[in-house]
Amino acid sequence: MSRTALLLLADGRFPAGGHAHSGGMEAAVTSGSVHDAAGLEAFCRGRLHTAGLTAAGLAAAAATGHDALALDEAADTRTPVPALRRVARRLGRQLMRAARATWPSAELDHLAHHRPQGAHQPVVLGVTARAAGLTPLDAAHAAAYESVGGPATAAVRLLSLDPFEATAVLARLADECDTVAGAAAGAAERVAAEGVTALPAASAPLLDITGEQHAARPVRLFAS
Repeated sequence: MSRTALLLLADGRFPAGGHAHSGGMEAAVTSGSVHDAAGLEAFCRGRLHTAGLTAAGLAAAAATGHDALALDEAADTRTPVPALRRVARRLGRQLMRAARATWPSAELDHLAHHRPQGAHQPVVLGVTARAAGLTPLDAAHAAAYESVGGPATAAVRLLSLDPFEATAVLARLADECDTVAGAAAGAAERVAAEGVTALPAASAPLLDITGEQHAARPVRLFAS
């Protein structure tokens, strides 16, 4: 297991397309629900324990070697909004390109062959983690951190927020990220015996609603 591989996978500079997405932050800023560091922290905390937990569970399960195609179907059922399903697959396709160039593997090739338009990003993340020699818990950590790191970075651009404040928000959420990753990895361990219903399916209706609204906006800075 390589800690450097985990750092590389979680690095925002890894060419997986995440820089073009705000994780719902642009819609939150546009609506006025986030306008300062306190709002950013509340948003990120909510996203971490809903969309972040669900993504971490899927990523951890994929990193165990469970059927990635079945997990991709499970991701579809956990993403009821068409706009967010498209985003997840678009991000998955970009991550797949970067992953296959960085950590070539038969499992990545298999998933790419059966999902040429892109699998859900958390599933690709888990298969990538496995190809990189990482553990399911590592995959869960990467997904959990990504669920808050992306919106925090976007908030700096959208609000001209002090980057030190945004980083402090992430630091305050560190223990919660660890807790979410641990819960997700624990659920992934049960998938072999219980099936994909063992995985988290936490919902965030407001993220779903604003995700559709954002996709319909003619002018926007981020793709989502």
